[in-house]
Amino acid sequence: MNDTNKLIQILKNFEQEHRDLDEILTQLQEKKTVDFLQIQRLKKRKLVLKDKINEIKNRLEPDIIA
Repeated sequence: MNDTNKLIQILKNFEQEHRDLDEILTQLQEKKTVDFLQIQRLKKRKLVLKDKINEIKNRLEPDIIA
């Protein structure tokens, strides 16, 4: 497996985890859960994943200045 394939697999995993966190957060907010600390941690993890996803996408498709 080459580096590009590894990055694509990692990207898929991060995107799946990001979607899962989004679903969990939605469920917690619908239940009017008062555990703000847990929600805050999940949102922070989601932001970290978003940054990692963008980093990998940039490595796979670097910006080309024309």
